[in-house]
Amino acid sequence: MTFVITSACVDVKDLSCIEVCPVDCIYHVEEDRMCYINPDECIDCNVCVEACPVAAIYADREVPSDQRVFTEVNALYFNDRDAARARVDELVRKR
Repeated sequence: MTFVITSACVDVKDLSCIEVCPVDCIYHVEEDRMCYINPDECIDCNVCVEACPVAAIYADREVPSDQRVFTEVNALYFNDRDAARARVDELVRKR
């Protein structure tokens, strides 16, 4: 299991989750509209869930059905950041 950051994080970028992560598996750079959790580095500690002020983080098995696309977006980010950013932009436009 890992954790997934969903659409509630888009354009919020509070970064509280990054501050509390004991293994530094949550990433964000200036051009990102949201934070991303590396599924290969996450140790499933759940600390980020409590720290997120907008309730954007879920265990991968508990991501709401309307947010499941963000499971793919989070994983994509660690293979192709530009593609993940483009996908987030696309999803935001559809709202």
